[in-house]
Amino acid sequence: MRVMVIVKATASSEAGTLPSTELLEAMGRFNEELVAAGIMQAGDGLKPSSAGKRIAFDGASRTVIDGPFAETKELIAGFWIWQVKDLDEAVAWVKRCPNPMPEPSEIEIRPLYEMADFGEAMTPDLVAQEDRLRATLAGS
Repeated sequence: MRVMVIVKATASSEAGTLPSTELLEAMGRFNEELVAAGIMQAGDGLKPSSAGKRIAFDGASRTVIDGPFAETKELIAGFWIWQVKDLDEAVAWVKRCPNPMPEPSEIEIRPLYEMADFGEAMTPDLVAQEDRLRATLAGS
């Protein structure tokens, strides 16, 4: 099963405070363990929401909203994509992770949808399209 492991933002990450050398080294070691175990597929940190934009959809209307965004606890500061056997394995790995922030923080784990989750709505043509897209991405 694939999961997105979400590092939640904190006041420090939203202020643009960069991690210390010690934290970068600890996270690097953790990422090396994830890669060696065949778990990590992707991962990165995100700049503060002040550097971002949101696009609000309402029918055909699109409205661009400049950051920063309120509710720091609801924002994302970084992510990984992991391939794990189940949520318990993901939880076990997150428990080994260094605290990614200088203050108390949270990491959220969310399963990704797989094509099989969509049942009959995923027609053979849609499966073929998805397979082509994934092959193209893998070749990039």
